[in-house]
Amino acid sequence: MSAIILISNDDGYRANGIASLLNFVQDLGITYTIAPDQEQSSCGHALTLHRPLRVTKEGKHLWSVDGTPTDCVHLGLRSTVLPQQPKLVLTGINHGSNLGDEITYSGTVAGAMEACLLGVPSIAFSCLSAGHSRNDLEALRLWVHHIVTYVLKTGLPKGTFLNVNFPDPRRSKIEGLRVTTQGTRVYGAEVVEKSDPRERRYYWIGGDVIDQPTEPGSDVEAIESGFVSVTPLHLKLTDHKMVTALKQTNLECNHLASSLLSNNDISDSLQNLTNVIPLERP
Repeated sequence: MSAIILISNDDGYRANGIASLLNFVQDLGITYTIAPDQEQSSCGHALTLHRPLRVTKEGKHLWSVDGTPTDCVHLGLRSTVLPQQPKLVLTGINHGSNLGDEITYSGTVAGAMEACLLGVPSIAFSCLSAGHSRNDLEALRLWVHHIVTYVLKTGLPKGTFLNVNFPDPRRSKIEGLRVTTQGTRVYGAEVVEKSDPRERRYYWIGGDVIDQPTEPGSDVEAIESGFVSVTPLHLKLTDHKMVTALKQTNLECNHLASSLLSNNDISDSLQNLTNVIPLERP
């Protein structure tokens, strides 16, 4: 029986990346595409709740939505838009990387995350740099096919999805594939302030990468070395070390009373926490 595959992205249904992704996996099952009607980059895991969503049929097995990638995936899995229930969700191929801290902003990653939350295996695909033609992306065909085939055969653990990043195929040959951890990318917090012809202020939020520490085994290191990065991500965000540290303080209690937390108790609690995370005292 053929796999039912839902494809989405955050660059919009007309983007070269999603067209290439669809082309790469068509032989692996029955594919449906539900994607935003315009670019939704950096929208994160936003779900539209304050207005109705409009869905437009753009072609055979292709729909556009005036919403976010999360909206698109949610509609594909929980509405009657599609005639069949997808068993795998793919997002991308994003025009630009989603490495390290970038995943918290990414609409591409959020689409895969939404599928994961709804119990469907998913993979997010991104490619370093932007402006790729479909011919540029052709170098990724075998890698995409290899990864999707693997997931179709083996599945993924509940609550886990894959975040895949490719080096820019225009720069050099891909060296191989590495299973990685989430790395770190630090952006400058740049906000450009200007005024329009009516002297009303407006702002552009931006900033370039100013630091990306080399962490062995990370997605950032793999991409810098010319490898495809495959990072398993899960939705459990609890900091277990911090839970243990906080349980050793007086923060946890059954009730509050004026005598429960004296100044000395608070001081001792802060002192204990400084072993885990530095705290500034007033």
